Amino acid sequence: MKQKTITTLYQLVRFGVAGGLNTLLDWGILNLLTTTFNVYSGELILVFNIFSVSAALVNSYILNKYWTFRATGQAKTSTQIGKFLAVSIVGIVINSAIVYVVTTIIGVQFGLAENHWALAAKMLATGVVFIWNFIGYKLWAFAKKEA
Repeated sequence: MKQKTITTLYQLVRFGVAGGLNTLLDWGILNLLTTTFNVYSGELILVFNIFSVSAALVNSYILNKYWTFRATGQAKTSTQIGKFLAVSIVGIVINSAIVYVVTTIIGVQFGLAENHWALAAKMLATGVVFIWNFIGYKLWAFAKKEA
């Protein structure tokens, strides 16, 4: 039992590092594209965002499969990718819903500027989705079969 707890804590730390790298990759690619093409709104930014999120998801899958959860040889790759994407898509929906509710329905609170309130909403959403994704990846997408 104690070894399982230690393993989970190590996985949680590795998951946080992988998540930080994925976030930097996502934001970095988006920033590079928007500044290179001087596009900060409209349909093209959606294309740029889809590209940057997709790159981060590919990186996330690789890091989490092979480094965080060390899920080699347990299941068909297509099955793991499907489960990974299902967990990730639900995470994106949760993230977007939290940001929308906090910024649009609840609205600015505590005398913060709108941009700071939006950042606070994004930070809250990121924290909630961090927990969702870790549990979903560990217990389902990259779950190790018991011997």
